[in-house]
Amino acid sequence: MTEFVLVPGLFTGPHVWRETAARLEAEGARAHPVDLPGKRAGDAAGGDLEADIARIVEIIDAIDAAGGGDAPEIVLVGHDYGVHPAVGAADRRPGRVARIVYVDTAPVSDGVPALATVPDQELRERLAAVGDTDGVLAPPARDAWPRWGSTAGVSEAALDRLTEHAAPQPLGTLLRPLRLSGAQLPPTTGVLCAKSGATLATVRMLLSFGDPMIKALARPEVTFFELPTGHWPMLSSPDRLAEVLLAAAAGGGESLADTADGSDAQDAATVGYFKPFLLDVTERPRERHGTVDLYVPEGAEETPRPAIVFVHGGPVPEGVEPTPRDWPTLVGYARCAADQGVVGVTLDHRLHAVTAYPTAAADVEAAVAAVRADPRVDADRIALWFFSGGGPLTAPWLSARPAWLRCLAANYPIMAPLPNWGVNDARFRPAEVVARGGTPPFVLVRVGREASAIAATVAEFLAAAEAGGAPVEVVDVPAAPHGFEGLDHSDDARDAVREAMRRVLGRLTARR
Repeated sequence: MTEFVLVPGLFTGPHVWRETAARLEAEGARAHPVDLPGKRAGDAAGGDLEADIARIVEIIDAIDAAGGGDAPEIVLVGHDYGVHPAVGAADRRPGRVARIVYVDTAPVSDGVPALATVPDQELRERLAAVGDTDGVLAPPARDAWPRWGSTAGVSEAALDRLTEHAAPQPLGTLLRPLRLSGAQLPPTTGVLCAKSGATLATVRMLLSFGDPMIKALARPEVTFFELPTGHWPMLSSPDRLAEVLLAAAAGGGESLADTADGSDAQDAATVGYFKPFLLDVTERPRERHGTVDLYVPEGAEETPRPAIVFVHGGPVPEGVEPTPRDWPTLVGYARCAADQGVVGVTLDHRLHAVTAYPTAAADVEAAVAAVRADPRVDADRIALWFFSGGGPLTAPWLSARPAWLRCLAANYPIMAPLPNWGVNDARFRPAEVVARGGTPPFVLVRVGREASAIAATVAEFLAAAEAGGAPVEVVDVPAAPHGFEGLDHSDDARDAVREAMRRVLGRLTARR
């Protein structure tokens, strides 16, 4: 019989596991929702990570004592913050935990505090600066839960319950680092919640980029499941979560190991940027100027031409080779633009983390200034074309509205920071800008096989644009996936790229 120890996350207690625990026990397992010490006491001041680890160790020891001579299989399940004490307890009882399940949370490391589980970037920075481990973090009000993770799928009644039972989070649990002995930890399973922004496709893409944290997860003993829900699956999908936990205990789930060793899984990894471009374009050379590459059409020396600056998405881990400006998709678009008689531009910017949008925005601004200063470029006819995670970088340009910016475009864009990013910077929320109207023309290429969390940001942007009367045109590719240019070479996909290019070129060449 499998014994599941269910560890709650920020502000929550055993109540969040009620339905999932009941389903586990109905399936013949045993469930132990954990009441962590600081929050159980009502006044969490002084509570810390070590006390929470000790409580889970007590439960492990009690399971062993109740088993007599048998050693029941123990699976520790941690939700956001809860995975930190779960990992700590597995370290304190080496060999007694069969598996650790991470529910919508990132991997943890020795010496790193659980502060990273606080999704709000600004709040993380404030707490880190204060460093007072004796205080508490007040629980959110009912309407503020989305700032702590997507509430997709959570009923109104469940949201009421979440709020009613919420407890202060001891700062000592967040600011004191996790200390591990170095004992070998058990196999792990990650439960990804798609409406929070975590999907298998995204994880595989990060692996292909060489993200060191993801590479460490590309081992056969690490598996993943994906649920089409938000950050609280124990409230939104308790039965399905229980099924996943049972499957995880049995060693089920998808592994990244096949993707890492270059097998067919790599070809299905939705990393289209690295694959050949879907249109036939002239193999013209690039001109490299710092972080900017130009693809210049014939005759530009005599008559300056408009330019399209293609801005990659991300985050892209630092040190990835080749860098984005050399990816076949971006190069293909730039050469396609040059074939149409305009200067095509690719660049590298420093969107290496979801917190780096201000840095990336400054890089793009500097690159555009350099392009406009080139004598072969008509500085009064510029278009900016963004991809994927570059979508939030459209907001400053929509707001600035320079006369020379004739058009913005975006392919399968993420049009707002995703729920699990913890980024609340209003400067990078395009919907808030287009809702006010008066923005430059915008061409948006929308794919049908999009992740639900990304599709929601596009829907929000389009609704805001309609409300504000902003000139947004949509080119739909119903059967295409994210990053489709290297993955879908169908006639429909090719036609969509040609149509998007036609619309952008029309804005560049139109008279004012």
